[in-house]
Amino acid sequence: MSALTSFHADIKDILEQARSKARSAVNSAMVEAYWLIGRRIVEEEQRGKHKAEYGVRLIEDLSTALTADLGKGFSYANLYNCRQFYLTFPDQAILYTACRDLSWSHLRLIMRMDSPQAIDYYCREAREQHWSVRQLERNIKSQSFQRLLSTQAGPSSTQGASAHLEFIKDPYVLEFLQLPEAGQLKESRLEQAIIDELQKFLLELGKGFSFVARQMRISTETSHFFIDLVFYNYLLKCFVIIDLKTGKLSHQDIGQMDMYVRMFDDLKRGEDDNPTIGIILCDSKDETVVKYSVIKESQQLFASKYQRILPTEEELIAEIAREKRLIEGGL
Repeated sequence: MSALTSFHADIKDILEQARSKARSAVNSAMVEAYWLIGRRIVEEEQRGKHKAEYGVRLIEDLSTALTADLGKGFSYANLYNCRQFYLTFPDQAILYTACRDLSWSHLRLIMRMDSPQAIDYYCREAREQHWSVRQLERNIKSQSFQRLLSTQAGPSSTQGASAHLEFIKDPYVLEFLQLPEAGQLKESRLEQAIIDELQKFLLELGKGFSFVARQMRISTETSHFFIDLVFYNYLLKCFVIIDLKTGKLSHQDIGQMDMYVRMFDDLKRGEDDNPTIGIILCDSKDETVVKYSVIKESQQLFASKYQRILPTEEELIAEIAREKRLIEGGL
């Protein structure tokens, strides 16, 4: 690179950084303004004798007045969103921590959540994982928060296991692989589809995962074994090995994964690594097989279903409820 080219690159970098800071500053100022507008609307509403009717008329009148004075951007829906924004984050100190670095488009999606835990999760993950608006929308639609294996009321939810539960989902939604909706798949085809869409698969796995290898060989003095997919989670500080099953989960599958985890810990795990986690990613599960297998009490073994299409919200809720009952000991 010539001196002149390097000089041009430096100037371009300075300008791009300045523009990025300007966009961030403008976004922060507008988010704060929307919160202040929402607070002022709520304060004014509370002075009305009939809050619901008065609130609707108040926002409609405000929309008309602001549009006449300032132009577009002050529709009833936008002003109502400001009101909801304030009601979602009524504490201004929390607003500055929970919502920092998030755009108004992010926040409009997040504040539709109906539980404080979900709001906190999506704010934190969108901020820390730098989710785009499209990624956030996809994770909300696929109920990422609800699919996390957060059934901490289950019998195996000890302190040691609880850290894992924040990283493992059931089911995993793999609609981005564009596999056929029905019919038996070859495991090799599923594996290749994951490798072809590895970045999207890592996003679906969640935070902290990095890809290590496919078909990793682990060998004893007498035998060789091949693990479908190997990842490392730098937050858990452990390897995560995945065995792909395109049929129904069996006792043999669980026994094989138990052996893989033990062998991997013995042959590959470093001195500073935490115990290896094994995930069997299967097309379907037999509740009885899971309930009476080593998975039931293990902090290292998990069996999760995968779904080839993005289910409806009702289907996901039913599936999550079923998995919670299973983990808590029911059938």
